[in-house]
Amino acid sequence: MSFFESLLLLLLVAVVLLQISRRLSLPYPSMLAMAGAAAALVPGMPYISLEPQTALALFIAPALLDAAFDFPVGIARRFWLPLLVFAIGGVIVTAAAVAWIGWAFAGLPIAAALVLGAIVAPPDAAAATAVLSSMAIPRTTDTVLRGESLFNDAAALLIFDAALAVESAGHMDHEVALHVALAVPGGILLGVLAAQAMRYFTRFVSGTLGGNLLQFVQTFLLWIVAVRLGLSAVLTIVAFAMTLARSNNSFSSARMRVQSYAVWTAVVFVLNVMAFLLMGMQARDIVGNMNAERLGDAAAFALVVVAICIAVRFVVCVGYNRIHAWYAVSHGRPEPASMTQALLAGWCGMRGLVTLATAFALPADFPQRDVVVLTAFAVVLATLVLQGLTLGSVIRWLGLDRRADGPRELAEVRGRIAAAGLARLEDAKETEAELLRSKFRIEQEALLHVESAGSLDTYRRLALSAIAAQRQELEELRATHRVNVDEYNLLLEEIDWRELSVLPEDARRIEEI
Repeated sequence: MSFFESLLLLLLVAVVLLQISRRLSLPYPSMLAMAGAAAALVPGMPYISLEPQTALALFIAPALLDAAFDFPVGIARRFWLPLLVFAIGGVIVTAAAVAWIGWAFAGLPIAAALVLGAIVAPPDAAAATAVLSSMAIPRTTDTVLRGESLFNDAAALLIFDAALAVESAGHMDHEVALHVALAVPGGILLGVLAAQAMRYFTRFVSGTLGGNLLQFVQTFLLWIVAVRLGLSAVLTIVAFAMTLARSNNSFSSARMRVQSYAVWTAVVFVLNVMAFLLMGMQARDIVGNMNAERLGDAAAFALVVVAICIAVRFVVCVGYNRIHAWYAVSHGRPEPASMTQALLAGWCGMRGLVTLATAFALPADFPQRDVVVLTAFAVVLATLVLQGLTLGSVIRWLGLDRRADGPRELAEVRGRIAAAGLARLEDAKETEAELLRSKFRIEQEALLHVESAGSLDTYRRLALSAIAAQRQELEELRATHRVNVDEYNLLLEEIDWRELSVLPEDARRIEEI
């Protein structure tokens, strides 16, 4: 079976698993992890070799840009302390603990052991987000969990790059130290400058297919340029995305944003599928080349690393929560987060794409590469299955399921948005302005007063009925050749957007991921 055939098969399986996970309210990364493990057992699955730098650019660059673009700088400033503790402190402590175990019990050189620690240290928010999107937990916890993954990845990849450079050089000399010291500020500066340049070029391609293509080209190209210059490619991508996001709305249309978000969501998902497939192929070949004794030792070592990753996460989350609570209470302020929120954050420590990609990118001559790769795969599989599949139950057990309050809070926000639209139209005298005011008033009253929801339902029913008639008329015009293909697609798109603006939220959402 060729790689292309294997990828098609796994994508088909992934589609089926998505439907299962959606109906059972299970996180899709957990299902993919089990599918990747099962792929390792399929006879005839080929082994695909990628250069380490190619693997990092292919898997990590788009995922990092996607996460960084969606995380506002203002949120990072507001929650800088928990993000710093989880992303820097948590990653460093986990990497150090795993490195000590790898050096003391697996016989890895200290730099190689630190590489292993960096590989398994960063939790991936994808599994947590898959569950949290269908739940409603305290907003501060939700924000920190979704935001920490970005900074976790950056911190872990910095440690990975530095430790791998030391391992490759054989020792820590002045050249390696200078490279590491300049890589961080240089990467940030390159990312900011590249974002400033892209603001100029974006205006020429906004709203075109070339604009979507340029987003991927610029991401991979920027990563490659950073690597060639000896800078931190990770921080380059993060700085680039967060800088670009601050002013992106000035040069991007609504149509471009909707299409771009859809494309990036699909691409990041496919990269996850490919990463699990490739790791499954590697794990199968590694296990096949190990004798029984070495396989047993590797499995025992992997279990120890899994336990350390889970335990350290709990220690960091609970320890920070209690210290922060003590400080707040001693200064006459309420606790910023409860103990149950800390326990939930501790259980949201699933590993994912970054761990798989960095393990796959290890050089062929890396010390005990087979044990390191198997350990990384075991950490991903164990955390995604054990923690991912039980996360929803843990949220309910801790009493943090706030789904009953979520719609009310969202309705209040929507009511404020509708009020802003009414305020802008208050002094408008045109006939069309009164029509818009009527529509906004219906939405505002339905959001603020339950008894007015019937008016909004009636409005939607009448609007959807009229839109259905428009779509039927358009089909008749196409059937009688009154419109050509381009005109048909343009008009159909306009009708589709009109329908999307009328549909309720649950009918607009893509549910799988």
